[in-house]
Amino acid sequence: MASTRAAIRYATAILDLANSKGVAEVVNNDMKLIASTINGNLELSTFIQNPTLKVEVKEKALLEVFAGIDLVTQGLFHLLFENKRFEILEGIATEYSKLSDVMNGIEVAKVTTAVPMDAALEAKVKATIAILSDKKITIENTVDASIIGGFILRIGDKQYNASIANRLQVLKRELSN
Repeated sequence: MASTRAAIRYATAILDLANSKGVAEVVNNDMKLIASTINGNLELSTFIQNPTLKVEVKEKALLEVFAGIDLVTQGLFHLLFENKRFEILEGIATEYSKLSDVMNGIEVAKVTTAVPMDAALEAKVKATIAILSDKKITIENTVDASIIGGFILRIGDKQYNASIANRLQVLKRELSN
């Protein structure tokens, strides 16, 4: 789901509230759970997006689905109930996690590989990351067989392409000139 400006505003407000109450990390765990659950469950996503359902039903169902969440997160559900904005819940959860990572100096490194990463490749990627960034890094691995081998690393707006497919393209350009 694409994040909206409203989702970013809600996420910022919830992060400020969670920080003031000292539960930012607990709420971050709630937000990660909410985002992954909505993203991984088509029925729940459809339920939340359904404009014909009453917001009371949505709030009650979400409080049951996410029974162990923090009071701040429950407050977000009630705020979305009052404003009839449950459709942006996944965006809020995603943006909250991003804002929390920025606040804690954590950056996400997106690594695309042809096969799932093993220990040797992960060590090589971490060595490359140490050169590109001095922040704490979380590695997010995506498998794409079209890159043939090697890896593509994205950290923020920087990209390091060490894929076989890229090397073949470079070689093809050099030979055609």
